[in-house]
Amino acid sequence: MGIGARVAFTYPDFVRYQVSRLCVIMALEMVAVAIGWQVYEITRRPLDLGLVGLTLFLPGFFLFLVTGHAVDRFNRRNLLILCQCGFALCALLLLLISLKGIRSVHAIYMVTGLLGVVRAFNGPTGQALLPTLVAQEHFPNAVAWSATIFQIATILGPMFGGLIYAAFHGPSAVYGMAAAMALTAMTFSLRITSAPPRPREPMNVDTVLAGLRYVWAKKVILGSISLDLFAMFFGGAVALLPVFAREILHSGPLGLGLLRSGPGLGAATMAFVLAHRPLRGRAGTTILWGVAAFGFSTILFGVSRNIVLSLAALVMVGAADMVSVIIRNTLVQLTTPDTMRGRVSAVNMLFIGASNELGQFESGVTAQWWGIVPAVVVGGAGAILVVCLCAWLLPELRRAEHPVVVAAG
Repeated sequence: MGIGARVAFTYPDFVRYQVSRLCVIMALEMVAVAIGWQVYEITRRPLDLGLVGLTLFLPGFFLFLVTGHAVDRFNRRNLLILCQCGFALCALLLLLISLKGIRSVHAIYMVTGLLGVVRAFNGPTGQALLPTLVAQEHFPNAVAWSATIFQIATILGPMFGGLIYAAFHGPSAVYGMAAAMALTAMTFSLRITSAPPRPREPMNVDTVLAGLRYVWAKKVILGSISLDLFAMFFGGAVALLPVFAREILHSGPLGLGLLRSGPGLGAATMAFVLAHRPLRGRAGTTILWGVAAFGFSTILFGVSRNIVLSLAALVMVGAADMVSVIIRNTLVQLTTPDTMRGRVSAVNMLFIGASNELGQFESGVTAQWWGIVPAVVVGGAGAILVVCLCAWLLPELRRAEHPVVVAAG
């Protein structure tokens, strides 16, 4: 592997940030496995799994204008550290609920709501901080490696979460380990060199809404994040994995951890490939085909009754999703001025949250109505339908070219 393929790692602050991020994402994925199994064990209702996603999404929906402005106004490294303290606090609260034997999902929902508040600040902070850690010409390489590390965390986190849950016969050890990892992340973030101070814009309606106006004006960005929003909203099968693991595949908490790792494995593999073989040609066409593959893989997972085939389908889901993630993130960050990255990133994170957490709620509701298999199959078909509509209604997206990237080696 030539130095060009890993040029982002020649920047010490990028390395520190990624180690910190790896710890946080693993902690959150471990917590997600424990919460999913714990909630379903208490209620045995798919709808309650969807409500977990809703409580995570709503804070970001109501706060995205505030969080974006805060990221552009205050020191991003310090905000990141505060968010990591918040993650540790949430894990400790879940540990306390577990140790006291509280058998109420409402207590868990209160903590996931607080977790949603922390995530609402953490997402745009990290996205806006990343471009300042490397030279602009090396940013696409940093995006690809950042996506790879993110997916490695989404592979290891659920696996460790499921393994620890099964080994200790409950969620307490998972929550304790997650808190320790969040605090470890904070120690690495403290070593990141503070970014130079940026001019502060006055806080008024115009500056707060600037991110929304910017995204609306950039139709390619608007189209790419809208495609992700609606396709992932309908195709979100991850929320129902505890039900599949328990009722259909009969694989237990460890099997749930493996299934949750599947999309991460596929996405990490795709991100690693794209770090070495940057995408060329039509960005819009590539995104559309990637989301169509996502929908097909979701359908395959829904009809599978074999854990190996189910895991393979989830790997394909992650690989297909990663293509659009890398293109979208590169487009958003490279075309946005640094003074506005927080607000634009907050809009981007709102769309991502709506597609993921609100998609989990949609999956829980439809599974309660129709059953879990029809909900997943119809959701995958809905994602494919969204691709067809976007290809027809958004010709600017269909014709969009890839952003200029530096070959990885």
